[in-house]
Amino acid sequence: MADRPCVEIEYCRRCGWLLRSTWMAQELLATFEEELGGVTLVPNAEGGVFEVRVGGEKIFSRKDAGRFPEITELKRLVRDRVAPGRDLGHVDR
Repeated sequence: MADRPCVEIEYCRRCGWLLRSTWMAQELLATFEEELGGVTLVPNAEGGVFEVRVGGEKIFSRKDAGRFPEITELKRLVRDRVAPGRDLGHVDR
C-alpha cells in the first residue's frame, strides 16, 4: 500500500462540505480500490476551501474552477494520475 498514491480531499468544515467530501471519497475508493493507497479527508476552517490532491499534487480547486467537480470529472483526473489509459466505462463516454 505504501507504493500506491493517496488522495487528499481538503474541505471547509464551516461550509458543511463534509458529506460531499465523504461521498467523493467513497466513489474514488470504489473505483480505484486497486490503485489507491487511501483517501484522507482534511478539514479546513478557512471559508470556501475545497481542494483535491493526488500524491501531494493539486488536481482540483474549487477556488480556481469557481465550482465543485463533477464526480465523473474527478474520476478522470484521478485516473490520469494513478491509472493512465484505464477505461472507466460509462464515465469516459
